[in-house]
Amino acid sequence: MSMKNPALSTSLIKEKKWSFDIQTILFSLLKKVSLPILVFVVFVGGWELFCRATGIAHYILPAPSDIYLAAVANSENLLGAMFVTISSALMGFIMSVVLGISGAVLLASSKVIEKALYPYVVLLQTIPIIAIAPIIVIWFGAGTNAIVIIAFLIGFFPMLSNTLVGLNSTDSNLRNLFSLYNASKFQTMWRLRLPAALPYIVAGLKISCTLATIGVIAGEYIAGIGGGRGGLGYAITVAASNIQTAYLFACGLAASVLGIGFFLIINYISKLLLSSWHESEMDQQ
Repeated sequence: MSMKNPALSTSLIKEKKWSFDIQTILFSLLKKVSLPILVFVVFVGGWELFCRATGIAHYILPAPSDIYLAAVANSENLLGAMFVTISSALMGFIMSVVLGISGAVLLASSKVIEKALYPYVVLLQTIPIIAIAPIIVIWFGAGTNAIVIIAFLIGFFPMLSNTLVGLNSTDSNLRNLFSLYNASKFQTMWRLRLPAALPYIVAGLKISCTLATIGVIAGEYIAGIGGGRGGLGYAITVAASNIQTAYLFACGLAASVLGIGFFLIINYISKLLLSSWHESEMDQQ
């Protein structure tokens, strides 16, 4: 008569369940990425075939293989430019988040303040950044300071406006309940209005993070630093002036990769903040 080991049986069941979970996750991930990868392969392959079949000049439309070779040949400069750009974008983004949320809290705390100041915030947003960039360079000097300020100005309004909408959209019944229990304005803001505005704040983060990268590259066109300390905006300018179209494409794709990576990080943070209670992220699990 054979004797079964309960501990061994439990261990085997857990191991099989763990293996099944991993297979399920991998299959689900494969379903999500297979179609985009297929579209990417077809697009790049068609692009390569078109360039080779037509014999179009590489300085007009480089083939994907030419872009890859240009990126490899200039990999050191490209990686350095990417690091400079993402550093400036991160600083501008953090400034826009801190000051945007703080400004929204200030405006939402008083209707008088909101009515007095918000029109000027909108006015600042309507002025093209290219028009005020030379003034920023005069005030803050050419280089990193001006670039970060430009990135901040582009990302500031989405953070402030989204947060303000969220703060003003708090359920009036809950606000009355806090008032009934004699909660102070600070307690109502910290414990009710800010948590309720979190989905709006996250939406502002997603918009602002991509705009920060665009703002930095635009700033580097106008107030960038040259040489080894230059960012992608400077590298794009040099490549365009030297008609290095393949490297120009490589710089543009590098900027896109930075923006996408930045967005994916913010999207992951939003899942951590909202997936346990808000429907916008619960449906995506």
